[in-house]
Amino acid sequence: MTGSSLFDVSGKRAVVTGGGSGIGTMIASGFVDAGVSVIIASRKEDSLREVAEDLAVKGDCSYIVADLSTEDGCRGLGAAVAERWDSLDILVNNAGANWGAPLADQDSKSWHRVLDVNVEGVFHTTKFLLPLLQAAGTEEEPARIINIGSVDGIQVPGFETYAYAASKAAVHQLTRHLAKHLAPTVTVNAIAPGPFQSRMMKATLEAAGDGMERMMPLKRIGRPEDMAGPAIFLSSKAGAFLTGTIIPVDGGLATTK
Repeated sequence: MTGSSLFDVSGKRAVVTGGGSGIGTMIASGFVDAGVSVIIASRKEDSLREVAEDLAVKGDCSYIVADLSTEDGCRGLGAAVAERWDSLDILVNNAGANWGAPLADQDSKSWHRVLDVNVEGVFHTTKFLLPLLQAAGTEEEPARIINIGSVDGIQVPGFETYAYAASKAAVHQLTRHLAKHLAPTVTVNAIAPGPFQSRMMKATLEAAGDGMERMMPLKRIGRPEDMAGPAIFLSSKAGAFLTGTIIPVDGGLATTK
């Protein structure tokens, strides 16, 4: 097998949740460039439409509006994808929420807001798209689930984002748990991003200024290709023997301490 075919994902079908901005858009764009047919999904139709129109210029990209903070919303996404496709090769569970506040100001509402999307959303989206993934996956060429965790689920964050950090640690463990039970025809891995230019990271990056880059071992924050690359790798023949892994894509932030 040649190097080019080892990483070839052309002709595959992917759903990327939270695809209307940030890391989701980075992954969706990388997939489209690589010849993958992509459906992006989130709550906000305006941003979905804008991204889908931009990506459709260079490949196959469409969108579905879905609120993935509820089981019914995840069920609706599964049904809508099934109306378009009879199988699914790749699911990227990227939709997420964050919340930061002093400990005394944390309440049940803020916890539910974050965990409903970041943990339950991943679980229910996987559950309702699993029949399409199993229709595509074989022992030789499994379907792929890629969960987007965070380095904040690996290390202790500097900010008081208790629900977010706890939710991403939960995503990492859920990844391992699903990987065991969905093998051998579906692999489940997680990418744990460090700082990337995204809507969720905007306030943090602005507050840190160039201090964030100075503290990074590689002296920069992540670029779109830094996120697209691992997603393509995990979706290709090159990544077919990985399951249950958590891959930090963090410029060394959490992994060189």
